[in-house]
Amino acid sequence: MSDKTSVLFVCVHNAGRSQMAAGWLRHLAGDTVEVRSAGSAPAETINPAVAQAMREVGIDITDQTPKLLEYATAESSDVIVTMGCGDTCPVFPGKRYEDWKLDDPAGKGVDAVRPIRDEIRGRVEKLLAELNPAEGRHWRSPVS
Repeated sequence: MSDKTSVLFVCVHNAGRSQMAAGWLRHLAGDTVEVRSAGSAPAETINPAVAQAMREVGIDITDQTPKLLEYATAESSDVIVTMGCGDTCPVFPGKRYEDWKLDDPAGKGVDAVRPIRDEIRGRVEKLLAELNPAEGRHWRSPVS
């Protein structure tokens, strides 16, 4: 069992929004937070436009594989951030939940994915600041 705060990002296919959020959190927080992502109906692969948009800011998520949201993963997470997974996301008492309303990058080109990527970065930075207030802005990356 880890002493680190665990954050689970959940979307439908675990191929776009949740993977970008997990990529940003891993990049910005390093090993200070346990990062997880899953989907209620996972795709077979990461969305190529999402991977390209993240690569443009120096984050490679091509080694990630969409995963099915499992009860045990959600139950053992401290923070659960949903992004359009609807009623399939389990709810556990005592967990911190956030529901991020974001456009779905499925079927969109990289030009349409960039604003979603950038919005997710801002939300991840805010979340991280709330989880680690003593860190302040020290963890922020120079990636623009």
